Amino acid sequence: PVNRVLISLDLDLQILDLARQEKVDLIVTHHPLFFRAPQNIDFDQAQGALIQGLIKSNISVYSAHTNVDAGEQGLSQVLAEKLGLEEIKPLDNYRQEQLLKLIVFVPFSHLKAVREAMSQAGAGHIGKYSECSFSTPGKGTFKPGAETRPYIGEQGRLEEVDEYRLEMVLYERELKKVVKALELAHPYEEVAYDVYELKNEYQVFSMGRKGRLKEAIKLKEFGGLVKKVLNLENIRVVGSLEERVEKVAVVSGAGAGFIDIAARQGMDVLISGDIKYHEAKNAQALGLALIDAGHQGTEQIVSSLLCRLLEESSQKQGWKITFLPAYSPQVFSSL
Repeated sequence: PVNRVLISLDLDLQILDLARQEKVDLIVTHHPLFFRAPQNIDFDQAQGALIQGLIKSNISVYSAHTNVDAGEQGLSQVLAEKLGLEEIKPLDNYRQEQLLKLIVFVPFSHLKAVREAMSQAGAGHIGKYSECSFSTPGKGTFKPGAETRPYIGEQGRLEEVDEYRLEMVLYERELKKVVKALELAHPYEEVAYDVYELKNEYQVFSMGRKGRLKEAIKLKEFGGLVKKVLNLENIRVVGSLEERVEKVAVVSGAGAGFIDIAARQGMDVLISGDIKYHEAKNAQALGLALIDAGHQGTEQIVSSLLCRLLEESSQKQGWKITFLPAYSPQVFSSL
């Protein structure tokens, strides 16, 4: 069972020691312990010692990496909100999801049960609304075969019954789970349902966000705001400190790969981390200002973010779990 959870950006021996002190059952991190599959595990090496410590302490580890970067309530979204950006939108199309409509025919006696089962499995979400559905009454016909065990009717006789056509939207990734849920809740031996692909706008997942400041301000002032919001001692800036910026792109972590994308979309400045020299020169050539707030600097809010999201989810489920945020000291120091 999981009763106490520690949440951290990274997993190292310091975090493991804290986890032991807090007697947690699970550590949730943003950065995974393994970025590449290990060929061997040596307990005399740093990573091996960490693994050994986790095993001996009976502490499990779960890492949520790019899904937290690109999520609707992910790191880049939260950073954009904290910086006061308006008209926040995805910066790129990292991944799109096909929207579907599932239609199932069900007797009125089980309409509510099937609708609730589908909702709990992930169907019926439209924007900020949940459990969205539409149902219409009608007549259904069927003739049970010789080897059937019909819920209604008899073998070999055509039946005409009052049924409801229940419609709900869902994303393709939820389809198998929703179908399984409706089949378990539905009284019929053979459930009749249809699945349609919709032309509605897909859900877009993006590693970054773009938005606007309420008014254009000098890059120097905006850099000061970034330092204040992220509680940083220093940042690196590319571009004239006197130039005015309004259109802002945000990519948590290492976002140099988004320099060209941000420039093409007419952004004035990109906030990210891990910017290298030649990447900065490319941004200069493109007329894009950069604020390098560091990989850790742009992602250290993940502990409080995941604590909040997991606490909300846990409370909805009725679970009594304690979530503890952990913060590692800054890796880089200033002289």
